[in-house]
Amino acid sequence: MQVDPTTPGTTRKSHRLTRLMLGMAATFGCLTSYAFLNQTTRPQGGDGSNPHPVHLRLPKAQPLSAVAQLGKALFFDPMLSGSGRQSCASCHSPAYSYNPPNALAVQPGGVDLRKVGYRPPPSLAYLYRQRPFSIGPDTSGDDVAPNLNALAASARSDSRATKQADATPASPAMVPQGGLFWDGRADSLQRQAYLPLLNPVEMANPNMDRVAAKLQHSRYRRAFTQLFGQGIANDPRQLIDEAMFAIGRFETEDPSFHPFTSKYDAWLQGRARLTPAEMRGLRLFDDPAKGNCAACHLSQPTRDGLPPLFTDTQYEALGVPRNTALAVNRDPHFHDLGICGPFRKDLAAQTQYCGMFLTPTLRNVDRRAVFFHNGVYHSLVQVLDFYNLRSVAPGKIYPRDAHGQPQLYDDLPAAYQANVDTADAPFNHHEGDPAPLTAQDIRDVIAFLHTLDDGDAAQAHGAPDR
Repeated sequence: MQVDPTTPGTTRKSHRLTRLMLGMAATFGCLTSYAFLNQTTRPQGGDGSNPHPVHLRLPKAQPLSAVAQLGKALFFDPMLSGSGRQSCASCHSPAYSYNPPNALAVQPGGVDLRKVGYRPPPSLAYLYRQRPFSIGPDTSGDDVAPNLNALAASARSDSRATKQADATPASPAMVPQGGLFWDGRADSLQRQAYLPLLNPVEMANPNMDRVAAKLQHSRYRRAFTQLFGQGIANDPRQLIDEAMFAIGRFETEDPSFHPFTSKYDAWLQGRARLTPAEMRGLRLFDDPAKGNCAACHLSQPTRDGLPPLFTDTQYEALGVPRNTALAVNRDPHFHDLGICGPFRKDLAAQTQYCGMFLTPTLRNVDRRAVFFHNGVYHSLVQVLDFYNLRSVAPGKIYPRDAHGQPQLYDDLPAAYQANVDTADAPFNHHEGDPAPLTAQDIRDVIAFLHTLDDGDAAQAHGAPDR
């Protein structure tokens, strides 16, 4: 039996209901965050305390369900890979907030662990509120999956809304949002767990039948039959569905994926004080004329008290420079176009999105050693320099051509370079203008980013005993 790896075990109706509810939250959540920003926790005190502490609605800590316990064991077990030496945790280490455990731009994989992929793995932390991929508000009440190409085509003529950290957009923007991976091609944690299984540069199984056979003959067979019935072991497609569902439940239920134990969370609740540098960094982070970081990396709780995830889960074309260290980039004709491909195929014709990638959370950004979709930068200083200098001093960011001119947006074909954001601060400055941030400002912003680190997840939530 050839198992279809693309079909999760959830029904269309339940998936559609989830999409509808989360789409409604997406429509209004960002707007309330901006409104809340103006009313409550903008820092004003001089002693580093929060002048307006809030009560955060945090996920409840409770024992893992039996399904999540099974998922936890599978998450750390390398037997699911073609090499037998690579687990989910190999690229998503709990000691690094489910980021990669090293500074490699891309992780090794394949049956011999000698192949490499195109993109650095994003963190799996703080995805418990991630909505499915959509384009603009999803308010349809029927049970039909949205036609993304029709939505994209209808939004093609819409003017792009400018993002500003202290202002509410006039109306919900018709923009790509939600989803998992850098291009949003997975709509659930269950689906996200599927895709690496057959990727030849990741877990590299030849087909889903091989994965099912591993599960059928594994030490988990009894657990599957106890949880899902005696017939599960003889139904390869359902067996894989439930295995991936279990991994998704582990990532949803286990507190290590969304602990909210950072200094900033304590500050929001009035239980900690920021240092002068951290306070200055927060002001710069929120200042629309300076960092403007909070325009995309939302820093304030929602009006109903949900803690900020430091992402609006939308997509941006930032024009980061090409990473010449990637093996795939040895081909000068290859370009990673994000939503337009090479992995996503369904929106390849929507060229207004080419070069757009998901805005990641900045929580535990200190636990990463590689940044952006192509891993071109390896430090927060480099990242802040890019934002600060891309528009005003592009010669310090991009390589120069034979005439000494900076090759702007050199990782994106010329036909799609108009997609690059030049409207939002700090990208709305012009070459030769003063840089928005000084060297001290950058140090202060990084000091604030340090406050987004959670406690030591490795000690509290390590790999399970075998």
